[in-house]
Amino acid sequence: MSDKIYETAEKEERLVLVGVAVDDVTEVEKSLDELEELGQTAGAVTVATVIQNREKIHPGTYIGKGKIEEVREIVQEYHADCVVCDDELTPAQYHNLQEQLEVKVIDRTVMILDIFAKRASTSEGKLQVELAQLRYRSSHLIGGRNDLSRLGGGIGTRGPGEQKLEMDRRLIKERISFVRGELERVQKNREVTRKKRQENPVPVVAIVGYTNAGKSTLLNHLTGAGVLSEDKLFATLDPTTRRLELEGGEELLFTDTVGFISKLPHHLIQAFRSTLEEAKYADVILHVVDCSNPEMDMQMRIVYETLERLEVGNKPVVTAFNKIDQYESGDLLKDPKADKTVRISAKYGEGIEEMLRIVSDAAKGGKVLLERVFSYEEGSVVNKLRKYGQIVEEEYRGEGTYIKAYVDREYLYMFEDK
Repeated sequence: MSDKIYETAEKEERLVLVGVAVDDVTEVEKSLDELEELGQTAGAVTVATVIQNREKIHPGTYIGKGKIEEVREIVQEYHADCVVCDDELTPAQYHNLQEQLEVKVIDRTVMILDIFAKRASTSEGKLQVELAQLRYRSSHLIGGRNDLSRLGGGIGTRGPGEQKLEMDRRLIKERISFVRGELERVQKNREVTRKKRQENPVPVVAIVGYTNAGKSTLLNHLTGAGVLSEDKLFATLDPTTRRLELEGGEELLFTDTVGFISKLPHHLIQAFRSTLEEAKYADVILHVVDCSNPEMDMQMRIVYETLERLEVGNKPVVTAFNKIDQYESGDLLKDPKADKTVRISAKYGEGIEEMLRIVSDAAKGGKVLLERVFSYEEGSVVNKLRKYGQIVEEEYRGEGTYIKAYVDREYLYMFEDK
């Protein structure tokens, strides 16, 4: 009897995407294009797209009665497994649509949560995803036992929260409380790490940008961080911090953050606040923009809106227009909200040295380079310098302590040789 090899690959889900155009149809078309890309990242294929023009989204079923019938026929014709709505559904819309379409229904939020569940690799990332999933499901699984039995696996049923689907509200609430406690412990550790950084102040540069703009590719090029970098939305989820030494001995800490996206679910903003707040405590924001993307302006707007939601303000912003090797337009690249801009190719290294110089200058701000030897009797002055300055080099010599440091111009008088 010969041995047989059986294929056990996961079945590729077939999606029908649905959006409602209240104002601009073009905007909805672009949003659905991105939703299709999210579907690909989640391992599914889009078989049809449906847009309904309405004065407002239907409060009970998201789309109107006639359009529901049309979508049901499309589902049957293309043997679709799932209908994905471009906006976050209310519990009533979710249940009514699933009842009438007789197929699994999810929304954009569930799609993003599913991708995050697949991408999370650290314990913190998994906890954050689980918290977001639990919060979403606790508000959407009203009387959900019958509905859940029809889901049948696939997108929206994976990840750390998968085994919680059959839990009642009380158990979900208890689990949310537990996960919050675990995340608070992680957050305290993060705060300790931040304080240690401040005690030995190396400037921190937070890399932010729309998902798939090339942030991880840039961090890999700069520091050899080995971060997963591929042409997919949310290719990396967990933040990575790496130290880079510049010519002359100056050091910078680069922190990669999760990619931003339009309609980023508030569940994720809440769950990932501690991670995203790395940008809040950074000295410089390095905004990476994919200048080859025709939706570049919209993506830049989304990034700044998300930073505002995180209350990240009053930070110098350097915008790096990435993928310049693919930029075909002759138009001037501009970002009115940035302090400085630079054109780079993270993949090929073009413009990286200039970018580092600009970021370094931005991190120094109004700081002045101080270089002198302090006698050992001036120990209190050296301690002040450690507190108010940014030590680049320190060496104990016969005549005293040699220090090379950046000091705010306003404090310089405290350390100058009298």
